[in-house]
Amino acid sequence: MTNILQNIAGMGGMTDQVIATDFLITSKSGVRNLAFAITETASKELRETLREQLRVAVQTHEVISNFMVSKGFYHPIDLNEQTKVNITTANTALELSSKKI
Repeated sequence: MTNILQNIAGMGGMTDQVIATDFLITSKSGVRNLAFAITETASKELRETLREQLRVAVQTHEVISNFMVSKGFYHPIDLNEQTKVNITTANTALELSSKKI
């Protein structure tokens, strides 16, 4: 049923890319926030806990990035390819916003 709704909305396979991109952005934010929190705490125990969470967050980011690269959603070392993906995604979003469902 979900595929039917995706096709009706004109998204097709875009939802995997959208979900993965959102997850990647969220993981980047988590890494940044944990790193900041480590610098703001005076407690050795809390710093150690935050460092472990940061380690896991960086690993999670790597897993998401690798998934996205394998699916062709993310090209971190090829700016031209990433630009093409970004333009396609932006055009899809613009098309969806102009459709009346």
